[in-house]
Amino acid sequence: MITSSMTIRLRGLLLALGMLFIATTQADIDTPVPGTVTLQTPYSFDVLATRVEQAIANHKMGLVAQASASRGAAARGVSIPGNLVLMVFRNDYAVRMLDANVAAGIEAPLRLYLTENGDGTSNLTYRLPSATFAPYGNRDLDAMATELDEIFNAIVGDATRR
Repeated sequence: MITSSMTIRLRGLLLALGMLFIATTQADIDTPVPGTVTLQTPYSFDVLATRVEQAIANHKMGLVAQASASRGAAARGVSIPGNLVLMVFRNDYAVRMLDANVAAGIEAPLRLYLTENGDGTSNLTYRLPSATFAPYGNRDLDAMATELDEIFNAIVGDATRR
């Protein structure tokens, strides 16, 4: 006879196994989400970082923040391949975004991710703003994101062009 206590334990076990399966499946995925673009460049990590920062300024976007595990590790005496997340946005877009959908504010700033390869080159990865804002299903956000796609494609093009 199965008691309610056994049923609860069985459900808990099945839930835990399901969550473990999902976590394992998620951990094995190394392909980017839809709308993500990765470009391998001939540039060293530091050169690419400088080029991207200059392209951001040239296209009149704001470099809102930066995060780098490799710089943090270096400060602790640990060496790992270079990586840098550049967070990019501009206030006029922020106002438009929030006017269209306050919940979309979590998506800003948009990110450019630089990674160092073992051969001395580096990659630049970014998610198209149109892909970032698409889940909101908002016409005004979509129009803004299309404009930002053009700007981000220009930034990336300038930074990676020989």
